[in-house]
Amino acid sequence: MDKTKILIIEDEEAIADLLAYGLKREGFETRTAGSGEEGLRELELFRPDLLVLDWMLPDRSGLDLCKQVTAQYNLPILMLTARSDITDKILGLEVGADDYITKPFDLREVVVRIRTILRRLAQVQPVAAEAAPSEIRFRDVVIVPDERLVTKQGATVELTPKEYDLLMALLGSRGKIFTRAELLEFVWGYDFPGDMRTVDTHVQRLRKKLDAAEWITTVFGIGYKFEKRNG
Repeated sequence: MDKTKILIIEDEEAIADLLAYGLKREGFETRTAGSGEEGLRELELFRPDLLVLDWMLPDRSGLDLCKQVTAQYNLPILMLTARSDITDKILGLEVGADDYITKPFDLREVVVRIRTILRRLAQVQPVAAEAAPSEIRFRDVVIVPDERLVTKQGATVELTPKEYDLLMALLGSRGKIFTRAELLEFVWGYDFPGDMRTVDTHVQRLRKKLDAAEWITTVFGIGYKFEKRNG
């Protein structure tokens, strides 16, 4: 079996080396990059399964890089930062990160966070592959689950991994009312440190990108549902 590949984008060499050494001991294959530009090159060359990304990089914000990566790749991201404010955590997660850990950190916690992300993805993907049809359609939107591709009127709609997962969660049980807590648990995992506004923000973005306000509806005081209808 191929090793899980992890790319570490971190400009502090001592931290990058510590992460690379520790993750290799846990059976992962790793590479490091010290800047955003170098990281983007390694993404193309290394094709990692997971990205560990520092918030502060010498040539650009890790937050901006996170946005760019999630727009181009279906890749889970663990962000590293010295920022501990909850608002910053929520901001990082809302632009596409899967989890967030603050410096200084215990290497054992990083390993646990990474394994949790990978385990959650492994649990979701086989179910989706088994249950999902080759195409899902509603109105002028077409979803190809095998490719995680979403089009509207034939044009590709760029969804972040979390936006796509949220859409599939709602679509997978049309007519079911999901509480915000249920959506947080399903899409972000049990230990997501954000609040319910994160779900609201992602729903608003989905509605806007897909022009789907009449499909993804609010159930006041409870949460959201995807309307069960034809067409």
